[in-house]
Amino acid sequence: MATPEVTSGARPRLRAEGRRWGEDAIKGVLALCALVSVLTTAGIVIALLEPAIEFFRFVSLREFFTTTRWAPLFEPASFGVLPLLNGTFLVTAIAVAVCMPFGLGAAIYLSEYARPRVRKTLKPAFEVLAGIPTVVFGFFALTFVTPLLRSIGIEVEIFNALSAGLVMGVMLLPTVASLSEDAMTAVPQSLRDGAYALGSSRLQVSTRIVVPAAISGIVASYVLAISRAVGETMIVLIAAGQLARVTFDPQLAIQTMTAFIAATGTGDVPRGTVDYNTIFAVGLTLFVITFAMNMVSIRLVRRYREVYE
Repeated sequence: MATPEVTSGARPRLRAEGRRWGEDAIKGVLALCALVSVLTTAGIVIALLEPAIEFFRFVSLREFFTTTRWAPLFEPASFGVLPLLNGTFLVTAIAVAVCMPFGLGAAIYLSEYARPRVRKTLKPAFEVLAGIPTVVFGFFALTFVTPLLRSIGIEVEIFNALSAGLVMGVMLLPTVASLSEDAMTAVPQSLRDGAYALGSSRLQVSTRIVVPAAISGIVASYVLAISRAVGETMIVLIAAGQLARVTFDPQLAIQTMTAFIAATGTGDVPRGTVDYNTIFAVGLTLFVITFAMNMVSIRLVRRYREVYE
């Protein structure tokens, strides 16, 4: 226990009777956990940088980011990454169009409309989706969603961006819904009570009071979902195809950055060659994109964060 020390003309001070070794050990463990995260990120960057620098000594940045043909394993080789970027953002846009509105709607229902017993049942059942392996989602998109789209008259190819994006959006629903619902639940009840006292309906309270008050958490859930969509591998590898091309037609087969990395990294490309180093160049590009998105997310969350006492 700390005892106050009072001297004439001086403020009382609190001084520990003895050193608390248990607290110091806990602080050390927590600091070590934080350090592991930082060192892991630094290690990833270092592992990507050296082969990527070797690649860009052979291929210029201008060719890499401006040409529209990606064929690093063919003759003549071409190293324009735009088709991979196009495929990645196309699938991500479809997934976002699914998970954002439906995830937010589910969060509003769980937070504002569902009874406590219903919420306790639905939320864990809804979050089961987050535990399903992504390879299962990939085969589900290939063997169920694609035939379903064809049966309703949408002429998609066997491998296509539409089915991959739709299933990816379903996979991301728990991420958006759970984080958004947590942010809405943290909104003080007094704000709701004040709005109801002024005659607002439940829909008005939900959309005009609760959602704006929880906007920082909702934005964070959106950015996390987008980051996961950009970095998703198995769904696009199985269902979207491996044909790199620039197109905005979701019915066609495309290739994403993660699908290229997975397919090439498990192939027979000799280590140390330019073909092999394309994996690290694409990986570094993907890392920069997700890092930039996270930085934007942090700024948005800090700007629109609401603090209540």
